[in-house]
Amino acid sequence: MTWLALTSLLLLCLAIGYGFARLGNSQSSEETLIERINDCLPQTQCAQCHFPGCRPYAEAIADGRAGINQCPPGGDATIHALSELLGVEALPLDKQFGVSKPPLVALIDEAVCIGCTLCIPPCPVDAIVGSGKLMHTVIAEDCTGCELCIAPCPVDCISLVPATAEITQWRPAAPEQRS
Repeated sequence: MTWLALTSLLLLCLAIGYGFARLGNSQSSEETLIERINDCLPQTQCAQCHFPGCRPYAEAIADGRAGINQCPPGGDATIHALSELLGVEALPLDKQFGVSKPPLVALIDEAVCIGCTLCIPPCPVDAIVGSGKLMHTVIAEDCTGCELCIAPCPVDCISLVPATAEITQWRPAAPEQRS
């Protein structure tokens, strides 16, 4: 009787282990797809796609809740990279989410800045530095040009300017670089 109980317990443990292994594999497979989709996105975290950032947008694409054509900062390059990755038809950028523009960076007119700090919290990449009642500045290399800092500025001292050539520009990861 003890052997029967031990054998049953062993079989139960093996079945549970097998179930967890399959669950882990399916989650890691889904996670890998999300990561690969996320690698195709520009990481501007601008929310123009109607998701709070690139990772949630990647999750929505993987779940079938969002189209591959909702990213204005990524434009055609992103759409084609996602199309190739997912084996779906490339669609034109959906204009309800905005239009594709050349890469931009925020520029603060430091002579006009009053140091209110209202531009700092909305910056998704912490590219704005400054302190209360002191002027602020943008770390151009970190700025994604998402435009989220412009609206809260009470003195309109923030503008977007074309990114310079020396700032590394985003491009979708090449297929061989995707995980």
